[in-house]
Amino acid sequence: MTLPLSVLDVVPVFEGGSATQALSDTVAFAPKAEELGYLRYWVAEHHNTTSLATSAPAVLAGRLAAATTTLRVGSGGVLLPNHAPLVVAEQFGTLEALYPGRVDLGLGRAPGTDPRTARALRRSPEGAADFAGEIGELRGYFAPADRSTGIVAVPAADARPDLWVLGSSPGSGALAGSLGLPYAYAHQINPRDTAAALAAYRNAFRPSADLDRPRTLIAALVTVAPTDDEALTTASSYLLGKVLMRTSPHFDVFPAAARAAAHRWSPAEREFVRGIVEPQLIGGVETVASKLERLIGETGADELMALTVVPSQDDRLRSFRLLAEAARIVVSAPL
Repeated sequence: MTLPLSVLDVVPVFEGGSATQALSDTVAFAPKAEELGYLRYWVAEHHNTTSLATSAPAVLAGRLAAATTTLRVGSGGVLLPNHAPLVVAEQFGTLEALYPGRVDLGLGRAPGTDPRTARALRRSPEGAADFAGEIGELRGYFAPADRSTGIVAVPAADARPDLWVLGSSPGSGALAGSLGLPYAYAHQINPRDTAAALAAYRNAFRPSADLDRPRTLIAALVTVAPTDDEALTTASSYLLGKVLMRTSPHFDVFPAAARAAAHRWSPAEREFVRGIVEPQLIGGVETVASKLERLIGETGADELMALTVVPSQDDRLRSFRLLAEAARIVVSAPL
């Protein structure tokens, strides 16, 4: 038995750095994840968000594919109502043609930005309401070309990536199941409904040409270090950033490690951070192994995707190496 591990990257920007540097760090990190045996590497989509350099997942996924040899690359996800399905099919069909058997197309329905920017993206409100219909249109472009429509997404008809539905609620799970597509759940966003969403997915699942049985992954916030205290210290830039998002009128980038280390946490901030940390996979190896075993046991997920937001590339690599160690403990545990 093995537990596949994968990477979710939001390409975070920290104080003292830049979006350009964050993108360079991501490209440098992907081969290291591949060397550690990670299965896939997804990049998110955000717009008008200076702390996250992930505005063009198709472009970045192509660069990551070029930097690696076996790693699956893709989107976690493309926010479909922001884009014409035809354009998404052309982009990801091209990626699949260039890197056959290595491309995933994760699809979400959120805007990934504020309302004003969503309008600038020409986002249609009807797109979010008819997410299933937009997925259906997209799937049609990846089917054998139907010349009667007069529209062919070149080269999508013969270069089809794996499609996934992303979500953070039981409703998204039910939708993914009804479409017969694999389901990726955002535990890092809504840990309360993880088990319910995966159960809704399995209950609604109908086999399709894409998938004959349910297939799931959970994306979680992960920081692993030699001890629980060190893991909290390593994650503190991200955690302070989450505090500042709620309390500061302007949030531009995640705080540097030195600023997070010097921060004097108020009781309210500590309680807020505790609520983030407790359901996620943050801690020493044994702590994370215990949490991971419980999470997989409660949900039956087939795969874990780790979101690790830390300022140091060395700390990030250490976290992914120790996560692999924690996963080995879980899969070797007696039933």
